[in-house]
Amino acid sequence: MDNFELKPEPKVKKQKSLVWNILTVIVLLGTCSLAYIFLTIFNNPNSPINLLKPVPSSTRYQTITPTNTIIPLPSTWTPTPTNRPYPSRTKAPTWTLLPETATSTITEAPITTLTEGTLTITPTTTLAEGTLTITPTPMPVTTEFTYQASTTMHADSACNWMGVGGKVLDTDGKPLQVQTVQLGGSLNDKLVDRMMLSGNVPAYGTSGFEFILGNHPVASTQELWIQLFDNTGKPLTEKISFDTYDDCNKNLVMIVFTKTR
Repeated sequence: MDNFELKPEPKVKKQKSLVWNILTVIVLLGTCSLAYIFLTIFNNPNSPINLLKPVPSSTRYQTITPTNTIIPLPSTWTPTPTNRPYPSRTKAPTWTLLPETATSTITEAPITTLTEGTLTITPTTTLAEGTLTITPTPMPVTTEFTYQASTTMHADSACNWMGVGGKVLDTDGKPLQVQTVQLGGSLNDKLVDRMMLSGNVPAYGTSGFEFILGNHPVASTQELWIQLFDNTGKPLTEKISFDTYDDCNKNLVMIVFTKTR
């Protein structure tokens, strides 16, 4: 047999195993203790082992009861009315009448002038301090009447037409548009009252106008009249009366208005 010696096991390993076993037991005991403490506090938060006890509900929420304080009024309270102030009225200023001025006396004395068998009366106004002669201002438009056959403007009318036509010219003889022409009076016992702006009937020119009176010529004496107004309604002529004829060669009354100023 081989000779060998049995060596004893080292004691160090046994001592280390013992230490680790002791530590394991201590950890297990600590874990169990902590579990016990946790379960106890969970089931009974007011347990003596709980160092952080919950606050009682009675002290957690405090209800504040409001106290009504009554302010006492004086023993006798009487309302005092306050008058609303109104603005004072200012008197109107006093007007002082000026002395009356003297009024001149006007005396009208007609002066009669005889010129080649024609009697002309010129009204004269005499003032207290001199003589002022007033001459009526003529209208600023002259009027020219001619009579033609209607076929000159309406070739197919023959004698089956009657009317008044014409145009309006300014001081230079140029057409003057947008002037109001009014035709009035009566014809064959029928009232005539018509108005038209110059320039509406270009057949007579740029400022032409025309009024149709019937389908055959009719004679009349100063029964119809015509008048011209400017674009503001101011009269440029008086009402000018004219005749008409029962004649196919005079069934168109041609009128030309010409401004003089």
